[in-house]
Amino acid sequence: MWYRPTPKHVAAPCPDSPLRAPITLPAGITCSRTPSEDGVKKRHLVSALGTMALAAGLTACSSSGSPSGDGRSAAADPKAATGTVTVWLMDDAQKNWPDLVQRVNDEFAAKYPKVTLKLAYQGWADKVTKLDKAIAEGSAPDVVELGNTETMKYVLSGALAPVDRTTFENAGSWIKALANTCTYQDKLWCVPYYAGSRVAIYNSTAFQQATGNPEFPKTEPELLAALDKIADKNKADRTFSPLYLPGPYWYAAMSYVAASGGSIAKFDSAGNWHGTLHDPKSQEGIGHFADLVRRYNKGDLTVNEQNQYEAMARGHAASFYGNGYEAAGVTAPVTGDASLKDVVKVATMPGPDGKPLPTFIGGSDLAVTAKSPSVALATDWVRMFTSTKSEQALADKDILPNNLTQLNQLKNKPSTAAAANAVPDAWFTPLAPGWGAVEKQKIIPDMLTAILKGKSVDQATKEADAAIDQLINKAS
Repeated sequence: MWYRPTPKHVAAPCPDSPLRAPITLPAGITCSRTPSEDGVKKRHLVSALGTMALAAGLTACSSSGSPSGDGRSAAADPKAATGTVTVWLMDDAQKNWPDLVQRVNDEFAAKYPKVTLKLAYQGWADKVTKLDKAIAEGSAPDVVELGNTETMKYVLSGALAPVDRTTFENAGSWIKALANTCTYQDKLWCVPYYAGSRVAIYNSTAFQQATGNPEFPKTEPELLAALDKIADKNKADRTFSPLYLPGPYWYAAMSYVAASGGSIAKFDSAGNWHGTLHDPKSQEGIGHFADLVRRYNKGDLTVNEQNQYEAMARGHAASFYGNGYEAAGVTAPVTGDASLKDVVKVATMPGPDGKPLPTFIGGSDLAVTAKSPSVALATDWVRMFTSTKSEQALADKDILPNNLTQLNQLKNKPSTAAAANAVPDAWFTPLAPGWGAVEKQKIIPDMLTAILKGKSVDQATKEADAAIDQLINKAS
């Protein structure tokens, strides 16, 4: 279903310099502020580029300026402003909050009646390929939604325009780990849009039958005791997993690393990133994860988490750790078992440190492209789309908003409490030039598989760090 614009909107059809040290880093990653001479030179280069882009942005945002020939400046009277703003949003918005998109576009049209707004929805499978091509051809959209693991690639390549954090509502309470994905060289290069986190998804009937309590335990010792009882209750089924925890599931493994005080990588005083999976705290978390997998996953330990919901849908698992939306996959009429609709619940996954298990912070950001001829107008659209009113519209649909103030109201709501409570201590991947290559090479999943096949945690983590060190400082 295509977005139907009101007058002044044009709907576009939807076709099916590497720097090293970010100043603001996510929890679990540390940063030295004493970079190497080479790192300083590179920083000065991006700083100069950023300053030029910032100067252009400031000119565009001047309230007293008049429209310029290239359209970068907004008129003193918004109703006199002209130009075109092209927005790429992911199709999640089209499917789940089209009313929010419509309201913001109407608000934008009312403020800028002579500006044409073009909206196109994109799919995750091919968005990056299409965006890279558009940037190379000089036809990039003015505003683009980026998954938060995608942002650093475009920041480092100079594809994004800097924005002024102080001009956005709730910026002072943005979720830190989400805002970090937009921050580099003490500048903001995109704006947090919404967040995502992982939770425990469980069959309440399985817990009731084995423990006498349908609720998910709140501490890890209580959880392990319950899982042992579930295992005993279902011992006749050798394929039944009390906790289905896939062996190569590195997002889960790194959550246990974060809970133990470890990290994937750190930025050192020599100006380089280096792997830290072999550090004692990281090894502790990895070992704990591997123990849980061996103890409770009765499936193939080499299979990843991509379709883990199927284990529960087929009656082979009492619980698993996943994105909140995976619960819907368990009960979907086609992919799962609709009869489990009132049985499958979500809860906070307890960690080994007495706190909720730190979650990988998922979500999306919104960015204005560097070569946009309408920077000021595009930035104002982003400002409207991430306003308090807009974020509340997301929160009302159980989507985690971009700020802690509005997130707090979801912490006690049954449908969102687990996800919302996991956010404050969330972690993120290293904001390093070569992190994309580390992921592509599957270094961490392969390390986990090797451990579960018998390699020692010490040897496997040292080998993984050596592989990470070969890639993490090179732009991917």
